[in-house]
Amino acid sequence: MNKDQLSKLKVCGMTQLDQIHELISLKTDFLGFIFYEKSPRYVLNHLSPEDILKINHPAKTGVFVNEEIDAIIEIAEKAGLNLIQLHGDETKDFVNRLKQSLSPEIKMIKAIRIGNNDPETIEKIKKMINSHVSTADYFLFDTDSKAFGGTGKQFNWMILNEFEIPLPYFLSGGISEQNIENISLLNQKPFTIDINSKFELEPGIKDLEKIRKFISKTF
Repeated sequence: MNKDQLSKLKVCGMTQLDQIHELISLKTDFLGFIFYEKSPRYVLNHLSPEDILKINHPAKTGVFVNEEIDAIIEIAEKAGLNLIQLHGDETKDFVNRLKQSLSPEIKMIKAIRIGNNDPETIEKIKKMINSHVSTADYFLFDTDSKAFGGTGKQFNWMILNEFEIPLPYFLSGGISEQNIENISLLNQKPFTIDINSKFELEPGIKDLEKIRKFISKTF
């Protein structure tokens, strides 16, 4: 893997302040906080919005799944979020209304979950991209699951070569030291790679040594 091809790293599912500060010192580009109550990495079981507000980082990303607009706005303001990642089934109209209610500096990431590698799935992805291209700032491609991510499973990345991706995108879903080389096979390289469960000791507790080695080798 050519290090010049990868520019940014997002570590998602953060729950521990000491680990967050360590990852900031490693120059992690995006910090992901999951505000989905059913997730084993639900950040509000560990940190308050005020705790997150005090974290000095320019790309604090809140991950939401089919949440009410008012709840997203409240958390975004209390936690001082810089990006909102919508990881559920949010519509274009929903994203528009959310954007109009938030500070214009807050950027939108729309996740597109990918399951099968078949023509029907490709058409579905194309429709999602066309629907959200005018409202999102970034796309994020992740493995489809009932848990809405964090499974450690990888979708077939080659499906991304089937269409044009008109926005910078995050690549998520089971990224590991073993498969990172395959990013070189993508026609359009990800703006950011998003790591989570493959770099954990347990949900929400990161394996910092593994992340350090990954950063050293990859970036």
